[in-house]
Amino acid sequence: MSQDTVVDLLAELVAFDTTSHRSNLALIAFIEDYLARHGVASRRVPDASGKKANLYATIGPADRPGVMLSGHTDTVPVTGQDWRFDPFRLSIEGERLFGRGTADMKGFLAVVLAAVPALVEAELAVPVHLAFSHDEEVGCVGVRTLLADLAQQPVRPAACLVGEPTSMRPATAHKGKLAARLHVRGKACHSGMAPQGVNAIHAAARLANWVEETAATKASHGPFDERFAVPHTTLQVGTIQGGAALNIVPQDCRLDIEIRNVPEDDPEALLDALMAVAAALEAEMRETAPEASIRLERLGDYPGLSMADDHALVDFIMTLLDDRGLARIGYGTEGGLFQRELGIPTLVCGPGSMDQGHQPDEFVTRDQLARCEAFLTRLAATLAGPEAHRLAEGQFPRPASV
Repeated sequence: MSQDTVVDLLAELVAFDTTSHRSNLALIAFIEDYLARHGVASRRVPDASGKKANLYATIGPADRPGVMLSGHTDTVPVTGQDWRFDPFRLSIEGERLFGRGTADMKGFLAVVLAAVPALVEAELAVPVHLAFSHDEEVGCVGVRTLLADLAQQPVRPAACLVGEPTSMRPATAHKGKLAARLHVRGKACHSGMAPQGVNAIHAAARLANWVEETAATKASHGPFDERFAVPHTTLQVGTIQGGAALNIVPQDCRLDIEIRNVPEDDPEALLDALMAVAAALEAEMRETAPEASIRLERLGDYPGLSMADDHALVDFIMTLLDDRGLARIGYGTEGGLFQRELGIPTLVCGPGSMDQGHQPDEFVTRDQLARCEAFLTRLAATLAGPEAHRLAEGQFPRPASV
């Protein structure tokens, strides 16, 4: 695998503006064509609109489980960011390669695609599966149709590696996330007659106070998971909007609430507790205004990832890496969905750092790409080696020498 090839492919991928609010079909078509030119069949798994799609492919024997390399094709916006470079044109300064998505996570996709010819030539005993998703950045929503598709297949991957940027150190865990919006409707009236109305902002503030108090309880009483920099579940009100004028008792207020839970904590139970408080508050509001209400709108959620640090998959991946340390990440990935929905042991490991992800002048370094290249070379040799059959038996082979 040549790094020139990786850089050329990264330039191609960055040139596609796959910001989450846009279609990713042009990029998917590019990858389809690239795989086809190397004799690899792939299948699209579209979304309901037909404007976006996931892509899945298998290199090697399709009748047995292999290792899945997973990445998302969408990126976050550049709106409001001050870039020195065109974000959708790869720019290079020394060791750094700049462009939207270079770290998160088109750098990983470029290395994986550059490895395809070698994977095809390797005569793999067990396969490498490629899974490319859409709409990860808006709550891991796009991959869910792919999960449903894989659940119907006779063979599922034995292991999954999500190539989010971890500086090529595997991460065994990340928090889950639940986002919800509460619509509080009271009763408007002139502020001089305030007792005749129901102040939606005051009601929303009581809900916000519950969120704050519960967050403090989690900080002091846990549960705790020391794998995270913030080792407990966090809750916050991210936005609040309401009111029309100072002399009008506000009729409407909206607040957005976020829960980021450690894997041992249940975000649904926390949401249920919040809605119990909301139900009692709603009943109180209706004593003055029968039309008052508090309505829940779920904005999205994904589960946390939790793998034991001594899991056999961790040992297997560690033997294929230069750096044997574990990463601790503070962001979410699709990994928890692969683990929860399909029961696939999953780690997060990829080139670059999230310190650069989502930032202006986002970049990945040549060294990080080279580390990922070396990892995939070792993985291919191992999956073509004499012990590769152990993967199909639910075990992990010892690494082959390269």
